[in-house]
Amino acid sequence: MFIELMPLLGARAVMITVSRVNQHSIRVNFIPSRKKEDENPALATPLSFSGTPEELDRELGTSLASYVEENLRLQTTLVEAKAEMEAAAKAAHDQAKTKAGQTSKKREDGAPKNTTPESTTTGEQNMTLFAAQQK
Repeated sequence: MFIELMPLLGARAVMITVSRVNQHSIRVNFIPSRKKEDENPALATPLSFSGTPEELDRELGTSLASYVEENLRLQTTLVEAKAEMEAAAKAAHDQAKTKAGQTSKKREDGAPKNTTPESTTTGEQNMTLFAAQQK
């Protein structure tokens, strides 16, 4: 039983409780602790076995080994998913930053070089409908 627990104990503490259910059976609970408050609660899911002492002696080791393996696999999957999400967020941020830089560069390149207003309009160019009457 403790050999099977060793991989899980490397990652977190595990509380074990044993109680008598009735005259012929007992219950064993394995309760992993959380490492951090914001850690996924699935990693601290308790495991409970009930049965006669003979049944538990015979089957507890293999069942516990399976539980530990799945717990460690879930932990690895969550770490990998978090790393992938962080990498994707960084890539999106860098892409947005690059795109924003290109947009501002295009605006600077597309701006007219001569920004002085043209005030060389002649009177003939500004003729009104009644210009002929004014002459």
